Amino acid sequence: MMKPALKTLATDRRSEWFVPQFGPLKFRIFIGLLFLPYTGMVLSFTVIGAMLAEQIYWERVIAIVLIYFFGLGIAAHALDAIGGSSQKPWGRHFSKKTLWALAIFSLIPAYGIGLYYIFTATPYLAVLAILEGFFLFAYNLEWFKGRFHTDAWFAFSWGMLPLLAGHVIQSNALSLSAVVMAAATGLFSYVEINASRPYKAIKRAGDSSARLFQIRYEKILKGISLGVIVLAFAMLVWRLGF
Repeated sequence: MMKPALKTLATDRRSEWFVPQFGPLKFRIFIGLLFLPYTGMVLSFTVIGAMLAEQIYWERVIAIVLIYFFGLGIAAHALDAIGGSSQKPWGRHFSKKTLWALAIFSLIPAYGIGLYYIFTATPYLAVLAILEGFFLFAYNLEWFKGRFHTDAWFAFSWGMLPLLAGHVIQSNALSLSAVVMAAATGLFSYVEINASRPYKAIKRAGDSSARLFQIRYEKILKGISLGVIVLAFAMLVWRLGF
């Protein structure tokens, strides 16, 4: 049986590979709350979608990245820490009042930027804004008895829709290439969430005999998040003409 101290280390999410091991506790927990590798994946999806457009407006690339950083990186993860199930490690470090404040004050700039482009350039972005708004609450707060808190809906809402949003904010239209690429990014997200769930379960259990499986899942998570980010960077460099 695992020693109590070792089990605590294994189940404490401050020991996660994406959480800095320096700085004040609240700072480390906040960075952990953002799940930066996975947030980076979603931001990369928006960039990939934008790079598929025939004409690129670079300020809109920045805009959609900011929208998803505020909307997903902060707001969605804050709501997830509130969520419906009891396994909310970050929620034990922040009060519900603080988490709701983080979510609301992050959604203001996210939807403010989105509404600006909806009313001035890309009205079809409104469809995606409504869909993402629904999943923001339905998935993370586990509404409807958790019906939308599934791997498939995760892949759709945080894998496919961000890529389509990145494309639509550029062209106010969808192309076949964007739809096919959205299917690919949805699959990337599906793999990520399917590796993440057993990884977290093993860490919570603190079973030293499963340490090898934990390391393997961690390598999958690192590989897919970094791979997606590098792919987005490569497409960015390609469209810049380098």
